[in-house]
Amino acid sequence: MAKISKKTKKKVATKINKAKTLVKKVVLAEKKIKGPIKVSKTYTPKDTEKYMCDKHLSFFKTKLTEWKKELVKANNEALYNGSIDDNSVSADIVDQASSYTDKAVEMKAINRQIKLISKIDKALMRVKDKTYGFCAETAEPIGLKRLMARPVAELCIAAQEKHEKEEKVYADD
Repeated sequence: MAKISKKTKKKVATKINKAKTLVKKVVLAEKKIKGPIKVSKTYTPKDTEKYMCDKHLSFFKTKLTEWKKELVKANNEALYNGSIDDNSVSADIVDQASSYTDKAVEMKAINRQIKLISKIDKALMRVKDKTYGFCAETAEPIGLKRLMARPVAELCIAAQEKHEKEEKVYADD
């Protein structure tokens, strides 16, 4: 095995140190460039901007997060208020039936909102991995107008229509 001289070791060490400092500088520069994107409250995504740029992703992340907070708050209030009403038992059978029906309707609404919250969580995960805004089946852009109307949309309009037609065909069987 060949011996390596001290001069060669020093040269290699200095080159390694220079490379390390260069990498650190590049990483620091990237961190400065890719800081958190701040979007004003009046901002709305435009078609003239690059589709699903950092601004768009930040906007939809904020929109989805706020929507989720509202739903969780509403569900908590509904569950709390519903548990308070449990103590009122009426002697009249019709009143009891009406109360049970109201509770059933309210629980269905809460269950629907819980499913929506899980869809919002999935959308937030897509924002995080930067697949948000693209169709899950075709990988085509979903479109800003559709996402503004339905931020949890996973499919583009063509794929959604195909999905609904298939659902309708199998529902008729």
